[in-house]
Amino acid sequence: MVQTILSIAGKPGLYKLVSRGKANLIVEALDDTRKRMPVFASDRVTSLADIAMYTDAEDVPLMTILANLRDKENSKEISLNFKKCKSEELRKYFAEILPDFDRDRVHDSDIRKLFSWYNILIKNGITDFEEEMRPTEGENIDDRKEME
Repeated sequence: MVQTILSIAGKPGLYKLVSRGKANLIVEALDDTRKRMPVFASDRVTSLADIAMYTDAEDVPLMTILANLRDKENSKEISLNFKKCKSEELRKYFAEILPDFDRDRVHDSDIRKLFSWYNILIKNGITDFEEEMRPTEGENIDDRKEME
């Protein structure tokens, strides 16, 4: 089942799209509360499927990086204490996952956020990142029929 996993600016954590209204989205927090709330057009909402990270060549989709991380950690939470480790240790660990990341444009806070999101997804049983987070924008009924 393809889920739309969202990040909402100014709100911690990740959210799953539950429903769409006329003027808003209904999302559910992917944390212990499972709280549902409306999100409006004025909120900056980004699908994880639309996020990529800078490298020295081309930008790499977030789902690819998460899959690399999953493979390194054997589908378990991050073994590194990323919240308290030093910058050099954090970047060295991240280089094992994405060796050619752009060291000037990818900040420590970006790496920590990625690791935090990874742990949230793993805790929620979302491990097939390539399938769960593939882009669905622009897909219509006719496209889905052709794919079958």
